[in-house]
Amino acid sequence: MAAPGLRRRALGARFRALTQEIFMPFTLATWNINSVRLRAPLVERLLGEEAPDVLCLQECKSPVEKIPLETFRALGYGHLVARGQKGYNGVAILSKLPLRDAGDRDFAGLGHARHVAAELENGVTIHNFYVPAGGDVPDREVNEKFGQKLDYLAEMRDWFRSDRPGKSILVGDLNIAPREDDVWSHKKLLKVVSHTPQEVAALGDTQEAGHWVDVTRKDIPEGQLYSWWSYRARDWDAADKGRRLDHVWATPDIAGAGHSSRILRAARGWEKPSDHAPVFATFDL
Repeated sequence: MAAPGLRRRALGARFRALTQEIFMPFTLATWNINSVRLRAPLVERLLGEEAPDVLCLQECKSPVEKIPLETFRALGYGHLVARGQKGYNGVAILSKLPLRDAGDRDFAGLGHARHVAAELENGVTIHNFYVPAGGDVPDREVNEKFGQKLDYLAEMRDWFRSDRPGKSILVGDLNIAPREDDVWSHKKLLKVVSHTPQEVAALGDTQEAGHWVDVTRKDIPEGQLYSWWSYRARDWDAADKGRRLDHVWATPDIAGAGHSSRILRAARGWEKPSDHAPVFATFDL
């Protein structure tokens, strides 16, 4: 019969092994890359320097088979779940961790590659979204794209109401800056697509339908916060006329495990950049 001390050590070892098997902290990043093939060197740089466990990309502008997976695999990212199309849209989830393809939905019947989901081994589902930008005029009567954006959000809302998500993370370019401190000037952007009251209300309804928690703002509750700066600005950094269009949400059952949110503003200044910066969060799950 084993001595009590040996038994305690054996039980402790079993407990640690079981805890390590279940507990899987991971860091996730989301980034509208504006062409994954054109900006593959930027993705390589991000993966090499920041090393998130999971990277969700939007606006990949590539068929899935032409995403340079071998380049990313060499950096340890051997798992990919993606939906693509030539020249437009496209969403991809790159991961160091094993993924199971959890499907996609064609919201608003647009036939666009704007949503894909994947499940991690710990049972967490990651939804990667690229919501339509909505064109330039915030009026669906004269701008079809604005109507498509509202319809897309409405169908997201209805889906979350009918099939309440759990143990899930939603990320992506949602193309709406909801709060006054998510834009450089609330008053000047009230009639600009991405910050109109109509869009903000639609996004709020979508968020409420799934009881989603804005993890970025949970971690950084106050102050101006941007993830996008227009290419049109001669000096984007000095002008700093940004908007927070990219988001990380989580369901209430796991939102408390999210922390260390940040936006890698420096990436907007890399050579031949995307106009978006990556948004990060870590989850202790």
